[in-house]
Parts: sequence; structure tokens; C-alpha cells
Amino acid sequence: SPRRPPPPFKEGFTLRSIGSAQSNMSGGQAEEVTWEDQQHICAFGRFNTRVHEVNAELKAKSKMAEDLDEASNELIITDEESVRYGVGETFVMVENDEAESMLESASAEVKKEIDELEAEKAELKSGMDELKGKLYKKFGHSINLEEE
Repeated sequence: SPRRPPPPFKEGFTLRSIGSAQSNMSGGQAEEVTWEDQQHICAFGRFNTRVHEVNAELKAKSKMAEDLDEASNELIITDEESVRYGVGETFVMVENDEAESMLESASAEVKKEIDELEAEKAELKSGMDELKGKLYKKFGHSINLEEE
């Protein structure tokens, strides 16, 4: 007799993995995945992706802050009255006092951006921890939400 195709997925499909299939053989129950569970899993994935993006941005901003501090220190020890200051892809000659002011302003802006990114990262981690708690409570070891 010809094989019939499996029915399409419906609301509330069952989460099974190798581990849960084995636990089912030993009498364990597979958990039904609801629409809300799917939304939590997707939200966790979005949060995790954004955390990785924020980490990359933080690394770049930290390097920029370090470079600005180094430039500020170099400006202090220079004995020239004017220096070349990079603006985009060009350099302009500015007085040391003006360059120092520009460096302080740029450094303050980068530090503000770093603080904002750190706050966003903490908020994302908090949301991820909340979702982990809900998902692990329902699915136990049938779901893996940990970084490799």
C-alpha cells in the first residue's frame, strides 16, 4: 500500500530530541511545545544574537576609548604648538588646546556609548535568564540554551 505523507504540524507539536526519545523509552514524557513556548524560544534566540552584536560593538568602542586615551597622553607630552587631528579620512592642523578639548569630547562620547551598551547587555542577559528559567522549567534537558 502507498505511504501517506505525515500530517502537517499543528499548534502544540511535541519537542523531542535524542535525549527525550531515550527518556520516552524509559517512561519519560515529551513536552508539548505551545505557541507561547515557540515565542519564548525565538525571543531567546533574538536576545542571544543581540548580545553577540553588543559584545562586538563593546570591543570596538573599548578599543576606540583606549586609542583616544593614548592620543590624549601623546598630546600631553608633545612640545609642538599644533598637531594634526584626524577628521574622517583627513587630517587638519589644530592648536594643542583645541585638540585636547576635541579628544576629551570624543572620549566622553565613546564612554557614554560604552555605558549604554553595557546597560543594554545587562537588560538582554536579564531577559535571557528569565526565558531560560521558564524554558528549562518546562523542558528540562530536552532543550539546550547554553553557549558552546
